[in-house]
Amino acid sequence: MRIGLDGIPLASSKTGIGHYTLELARALAKIDPDDEFELISPYKFNSSSLDDDVPPNLKKVEARRRKFWWGVGLPLYLRRTKPSLFHGTNYEIPLWSKCPTVLSIHDLSLLLHPETHLDQLVRRARSRLPLMARAATKIITATEFVKREVSEHLKVDPGKIVVTPYAPRSTFQPLSRVETEGTRTRLGIEETFILFVGTIEPRKNLITLLRALSEVLRSTELRPQLVIAGKQGWLTGETMNYIESERLDERVNFTGYITDDDLRALYAACTVCVYPSLYEGFGLPPLEAMACGAPVIASNVPSLAEAVGRAALLVSPTDVKQLAQALIEMLRDANTRSHFSRAGLEHASHFTWERTAELTLDVYRQTLV
Repeated sequence: MRIGLDGIPLASSKTGIGHYTLELARALAKIDPDDEFELISPYKFNSSSLDDDVPPNLKKVEARRRKFWWGVGLPLYLRRTKPSLFHGTNYEIPLWSKCPTVLSIHDLSLLLHPETHLDQLVRRARSRLPLMARAATKIITATEFVKREVSEHLKVDPGKIVVTPYAPRSTFQPLSRVETEGTRTRLGIEETFILFVGTIEPRKNLITLLRALSEVLRSTELRPQLVIAGKQGWLTGETMNYIESERLDERVNFTGYITDDDLRALYAACTVCVYPSLYEGFGLPPLEAMACGAPVIASNVPSLAEAVGRAALLVSPTDVKQLAQALIEMLRDANTRSHFSRAGLEHASHFTWERTAELTLDVYRQTLV
């Protein structure tokens, strides 16, 4: 086989879908050395998107025709090069192509929670995603929950949808306190800290975490620092206004986008990692944190509960007092932290990109039958 994959998520600094695209492509090429894989993009690849650990049968292709890429440029490229199939790793496939296609749908947030996204992205999703879902030969989701949503809301036969869970990257492993000290010192991070990882946007529900932090500071002697690791996204006014109005500036540390080495150090060193998202298709940060030995608090929304199982302390994403109480329990009780640290390490060990790649290869073979 010769497989084309959407390389556009690797044209900028990697976030969730960029990591998915790269880790999947690399794992596919490693476990299937007899076939060829191409990451195809009309844009230049980000210099940090492809490292040295790239198998020889994984190529990156920077196509020249950028204008009307999905409608003209990519279909022409596929017609000329004739790959076995094309995998759209980021919700998009070429509609006017005879090439068999696999479409990854990570979640339906743009359709089901439009208030948490920019209007232009919502309009694009409403007009294009139903078309993409109907046109794709096969669809991949990361959880059974998203599979059911896609089937129900996009009117897709569930037999067309296959679940392939994500996995933490292999770089995420435990570190000793000494090994993390340099990162903490450089970033101005205290010894006791709560970690939040993700793009700052409404869906990630940072505002509830901030309100819970305020509750902890008001009602106890605890003075944890909240470290927010991630780039600033959209619709962040409420979050920033709350920090200012509650005078939380001294207790909140925004690191911005950080390297994997720094992120690993923060996962390994944090007192607790909190992921209070209102909606997810899977939610990789909690699993990454678990792989580094961090105890995790996560929201009990269906997809996250499916991904983390019983290895995290689950709370309602809209219940400030419940989250505050969970934080107090984790911050005060070393036994609770130790329990969820051990449970998380065990749980995360069952998720690997090699397994995800094997399941994805099965989907490719089903597509080409």
